[in-house]
Amino acid sequence: MSTYKNFTVETDADGIALVTWDMKDKSMNVFTVEVMDEIEAIVDATVADADVKGVVFTSGKSTFSGGADLTMIKGMFSMIVEEKVKDPANAVKKLFDAAGRMNWLWRKIETNGKPWVSAINGTCMGGAFELSLACHGRVASNAKSVKIALPEVKVGIFPGAGGTQRVPRLANTQDALQMMTTGSSLTAARAKAMNLVHQVVEPDQLIPAAKQMIKDGLKPVAPWDEKGFKVPGGGIWTPAAAQLWPAASAILRRETSGNYPAALAILKCVYEGLQVPFDTGLRIEQRYFTEVLQTTEAFSMIRSLFVSMQELGKGARRPAGQPKSSIKKVGVIGAGFMGASIAYVTAAAGIPVVLIDRDIEAATKGKTVSEGLVSGAVGKGKMSKDEGEKLLSLITPSPDYASLADADLVIEAVFEDRAVKKAVIEAVEAVLPEGAIFASNTSTLPITGLAENSKRPAQFIGVHFFSPVEKMMLTEVILGKETGDKALAVALDYVAAIKKTPIVVNDTRGFFVNRCVFRYIHEAYDMLIEGVPPVMIENAAKFAGMPVGPLSLNDEVAIDLSQKILKASIADLGEASVEPKHMALVNKMVDELDRRGRKNSKGFYDYPPKPAKKSLWPGLKDLYPQKSADEVNLKTLQQRFLTTIALEAARTVEEGIVTDPREADVGSILGFGFAPYTGGALSYIDGMGVKTFVALCEKLAGQYGAHFKPTPLLKEMAEKGETFYGRFDPYGEAQKAA
Repeated sequence: MSTYKNFTVETDADGIALVTWDMKDKSMNVFTVEVMDEIEAIVDATVADADVKGVVFTSGKSTFSGGADLTMIKGMFSMIVEEKVKDPANAVKKLFDAAGRMNWLWRKIETNGKPWVSAINGTCMGGAFELSLACHGRVASNAKSVKIALPEVKVGIFPGAGGTQRVPRLANTQDALQMMTTGSSLTAARAKAMNLVHQVVEPDQLIPAAKQMIKDGLKPVAPWDEKGFKVPGGGIWTPAAAQLWPAASAILRRETSGNYPAALAILKCVYEGLQVPFDTGLRIEQRYFTEVLQTTEAFSMIRSLFVSMQELGKGARRPAGQPKSSIKKVGVIGAGFMGASIAYVTAAAGIPVVLIDRDIEAATKGKTVSEGLVSGAVGKGKMSKDEGEKLLSLITPSPDYASLADADLVIEAVFEDRAVKKAVIEAVEAVLPEGAIFASNTSTLPITGLAENSKRPAQFIGVHFFSPVEKMMLTEVILGKETGDKALAVALDYVAAIKKTPIVVNDTRGFFVNRCVFRYIHEAYDMLIEGVPPVMIENAAKFAGMPVGPLSLNDEVAIDLSQKILKASIADLGEASVEPKHMALVNKMVDELDRRGRKNSKGFYDYPPKPAKKSLWPGLKDLYPQKSADEVNLKTLQQRFLTTIALEAARTVEEGIVTDPREADVGSILGFGFAPYTGGALSYIDGMGVKTFVALCEKLAGQYGAHFKPTPLLKEMAEKGETFYGRFDPYGEAQKAA
């Protein structure tokens, strides 16, 4: 049998060919055009070899596969653009054929005439699980590392290699729809319960069990290719289905507000596909997949949530020439909730951490945060008791700054007060090793100003975490004016070690994320003052694609924190920096009504004891004269929210705060959930066209105030027909072309 670059094929004495996928130049197996060509060659070779009785397909890595390769995904979108310019008449046909390559290759496996068994030994996502579904047998390891999913909807597409046709022919329709429209991961046991996996075995029994299925006479025929096959539950035309489908459509509308074409396409593929023969169902899926690939939403989401996130996570902004950091010990100053959580994620990455506070009692209390998180993870089966104990053993509470004498990185997470931070910086630097890096977790105070308290500003940087630290995937890395490349490299290496996605921004008040967040909240203040009913404000934001309404978000942030930030702006920048009506609203909420947000159980919402749910405070409607709902245009409210955030993001680019559009997009989605279907704040502008966005800004400015006026940069880009990704070119394409 032939040799392959990405696979080894070994046939045993029983005639079972073990196909092991192991890409030598990749940390994880991914689908490329070359990989698919080799899989097709393996299918042809095993069919032609009379000595081969069956095939076991597995991975030589600790994971099975994460799905498609970045370059292949990017190449497909490039092809769409290029073909529509070169050959518009046949562009969609070429895309249709390209989109179906994997689909029909998996069908070739399914109908090759010899039994194939997929032996799933780790993460098995997307097209890799669709390949497994095309195999006649599936065996999965019971290791905790096994995660099975069809997560494509999270990046703007859907399972387009047979997933929408095979899953609902194996599992009941409700479970199938839930799995695919949410992109949620399954354990091996859950996959077996859904009939998506045949056996779950101990890791060392995976290959023997897979081979045994073939020895036991596994039929090389999929269930739906056998005469008399019936869909689980009876298919579309049953009383149960008559109840399911209207509910499924309504739930999808509630959860997505119609903003995600791929999620709707899943419902269409399943509904239509279950009424026709299997091959016709695959054609239906291929048609919808081609349609979705041409949407702005798919292009923008894949670029930001798949391509850019991976690129940033792999160090796209890491300075060249800096050696890889070896972070052996981290110090965290401040054992409050934020500092304690930073200590937890550091220890979870296997890095020893010393947690410092004013006395041993306070420092020890901080460690209880980690103890609670570990206890919860152990209770849910996400962590073993031994793993939890090992994690906790890496956290050392201490009141003594001398314990930082061998730290590689120190992160301060103390109160947002310049004087307090100054004292900490001086105390830390008195003992910190010469080459160590100091990072501030400030959320609002400019890094350059804080670095003035440091004797070594080149080694001073901002690392801004978001709460809750253990759940939020974003970290802002902030460069002061004198921050050096080594500090940036160490910060990015640390962020990579704790498995967060970094964005690198230059110094300014509020950095990037908080500037955008407070524009969102302040637009809600304007609406309240105008008399827009509060429930319409919150619902408009959700219909626009925001995960949390601005009033609810302000309660989480704390209204008195908003008050402090507004007062600090006035102190530093003057009265004109703050809208007086905003200051009056916040002062009334905090000083007169003592409504500070969730933390004191009353803010824009009321927070009754559990299990009762929060609800908007009825007194809100009495603060300002109310408009009737008929006087308010819901679509305009949605536009105002997305436009004011996108405009602020554009300002940060114009000011040189954000220099890479990928970071603005990823930061806006991961930082505060900016309508993910848009691909992020700058992709929202590029998606509609800068000229259209400028016209929208001018219209809103005329109706709702000067803060909507388009910036000089936007006007210039509109005139030139530019985009953010074209002008600020993160890939250097313009330079390559020159």
